[in-house]
Amino acid sequence: MVPIVRAAGVGARWAGKHGARGAKWAAERGEELWDRVPRDEIRDYLDDARSAIQNTVEEELADLRKSIRRQRRKLGI
Repeated sequence: MVPIVRAAGVGARWAGKHGARGAKWAAERGEELWDRVPRDEIRDYLDDARSAIQNTVEEELADLRKSIRRQRRKLGI
């Protein structure tokens, strides 16, 4: 993902330096470049990241609930 963002930044800088000619170049090649973006790989990466985050949050929440139960028992609530 980082190389894609870096390449987009380089392209944007180049287009900015070359004014209207750069904008025309970007417009002509934008679709071609967009087709080269590995969207399926990015989607898979994001799905894996979401799952990992969700699992971590669920585990932490379960641990917090257990801790609250222990504290309540300790306090006699």
